Amino acid sequence: MIAEREVRVSRVRRLARDNGLLIACLALFAVFFLGMIFSGWSVHNEEQQSHGSASVSLGQYLVSGDFVEATFENWESEFLQMGMYVVLTALLYQKGSSESKPVGKRAPQDADPRGESGSSESPWPVRKGGWALRLYENSLSLIFFALFFASFVLHAMGGAAAYSDEQVHHGEAPVGVWEYLGTSQFWFESMQNWQSEFIAVAAIVFLSIYFRQRGSAESKPVADPHKRTGA
Repeated sequence: MIAEREVRVSRVRRLARDNGLLIACLALFAVFFLGMIFSGWSVHNEEQQSHGSASVSLGQYLVSGDFVEATFENWESEFLQMGMYVVLTALLYQKGSSESKPVGKRAPQDADPRGESGSSESPWPVRKGGWALRLYENSLSLIFFALFFASFVLHAMGGAAAYSDEQVHHGEAPVGVWEYLGTSQFWFESMQNWQSEFIAVAAIVFLSIYFRQRGSAESKPVADPHKRTGA
C-alpha cells in the first residue's frame, strides 16, 4: 500500500514537473478569469440599477452581450498577437534578440522534413507526407488565426448585443452584427487591444537584446554578448 502511494506521488510530481509551465498558466488564467467574471457581474448590475433595470443572476450575466464582448475582445487580440508573431519570426530577424532566429544562417526550425527520415516518434503528418505535411508545417499559425477569427466573431456578436442594449436604454433602435461591425465602437475596442499586444511583443524583442533572466527560455544566457542572436 505504501509503495503504491509512493508511485502515485511520484507520478504526480513528474506530471507537475513536465507540465509545470502549462499548469501554472492555466491556474493563473482560472484565477483571473473568475475574478473578471465576479467583478464584471457586479459592475453589470450596478449599470442595470443606474438604468432602472433589475439586477441579473450570474448565469444571465454569463450569456449577456457585456460578458461575451469583454471576454472575446481580449482573447481576439491575444490570438492575433501569437499568430502574427509565429509568422513574423519565421520571416524576419532581429539581431541580438533572443526572440529571433540567428541572422545569416539556417536555424533548426528551417529544416525541411521532406529531406529527413522521420522516426516512429515523429508526428504522423510528417510520416504521411503530402497534403498532411503541407498543412502540418503551417499548423501553429493556422490554429492561432482560427482562434483569432472565432474570437473576432464572438466579440462582434457580444458587442452587437451590448451595444443594442445601450441603444434601447437611450430610446434608439438596436443594431445587428453587420451594423455593429461598421461602428467606431467595435474598431475602437479591437484596436485598443491590438496595439497593446504588439507594443508588448516589440518590448520583449528589443529588451531581450540587452537584458537577461537567468533560467528563462525567453532570455539568452546571462554571459552572452548583446549581439548574439537567439536563445
